[in-house]
Amino acid sequence: MGGLQQLGLLGLFIGTFLAATVIPFSSDALYVAILLATKNPVACLVVGTLGNWLGSITTYWLGRVAKWEWLEKTFKVRQETLEKQKVKIDKYGVWLALLSWIPIAGDVIALALGFYKSPALWTILLLLAGKFGRFLVWTLLLV
Repeated sequence: MGGLQQLGLLGLFIGTFLAATVIPFSSDALYVAILLATKNPVACLVVGTLGNWLGSITTYWLGRVAKWEWLEKTFKVRQETLEKQKVKIDKYGVWLALLSWIPIAGDVIALALGFYKSPALWTILLLLAGKFGRFLVWTLLLV
């Protein structure tokens, strides 16, 4: 995290983007550190949200083009994990995208929404809302 923190807002963008992919990394500590260091809540909120949202969109689209074997081999996502998610996706649909901010589980949700071909526009908009809400809460708590 130290290297990304030294890059300021660029590091925040890179870190939040990567954290929203299947790379196991939490962007919360990075967001808090850069928010406190820059004392620029609006820029941090915009950059953090944008990076995390674009990372989730990337994960969603990877899910859309994925095949079982590829997911298991490349991302170590087991078929059973996606099948469990399928039950939830059938029940709650695109609304699950609002939970994409949850560390680790949120990445699997975005991947599963893509894999099971949830409606792209609504999924992407709800991913944005979830990511924005996450960083808004951190911003309001710390500013």
